[in-house]
Amino acid sequence: MTTFYAQSYSFCAGGFYFEDAETYEAKIGSTYDDYGELIEEFEIQFIDGDRIDCELCKAIGLYQSNILAIIEKLDEWNDDEKAILIIAVGECGYDFDIEIASPHDFDVDFYEVDNLKELAYQFVKDGLFGDIPDNISHYLDYDAIARHLGMDYSELTINGKGYVYTCR
Repeated sequence: MTTFYAQSYSFCAGGFYFEDAETYEAKIGSTYDDYGELIEEFEIQFIDGDRIDCELCKAIGLYQSNILAIIEKLDEWNDDEKAILIIAVGECGYDFDIEIASPHDFDVDFYEVDNLKELAYQFVKDGLFGDIPDNISHYLDYDAIARHLGMDYSELTINGKGYVYTCR
């Protein structure tokens, strides 16, 4: 379960913790400052939850305008979809409207490998450089291939997993 905190912008009022949309909506309309005025503006903070959810919230940004959609989508999206969004929004600079966009709307290629050299091995194995027999593939300079791939691809660690990605 993911825990958030709504911190009031008013110095005369506190905030509140919430984990779901119902709690947020109940408390957002019933928080008053020391003078009896309803608090309307809050800073939303990620407090506790899965590491990938924290990284996703950091990439997207938490605001009063999107927190309800984020709470819904954190349960809906799987880890691969979250990783795509972290890469697309946080690293590639794509704009993202959580209300209408999907993780599959972005032109991002990513591979779950730890480094560019592993991606070079995978590309040779998958035949991206043509049909190279096994007895010849041992003589290839995978470090050179990795350096070449580094011109278009970048490495990133998300939730303890290594990814190599490129933005198109």
